[in-house]
Amino acid sequence: MFTDYNFESMFRDFMQDPVLYMSFGILGLTVGLMAFYTWYFIKNVVNSEPE
Repeated sequence: MFTDYNFESMFRDFMQDPVLYMSFGILGLTVGLMAFYTWYFIKNVVNSEPE
């Protein structure tokens, strides 16, 4: 079933297809922003002063 599939052609198709390139780029940006805001929130909660 997967014996004829070539990973080199998959990588070449990924680099030549702007829809895939932009989709994964925007997905990566979204995950990066989520990680940043999670870190920022946790850092501010840990360093906050008690009222």
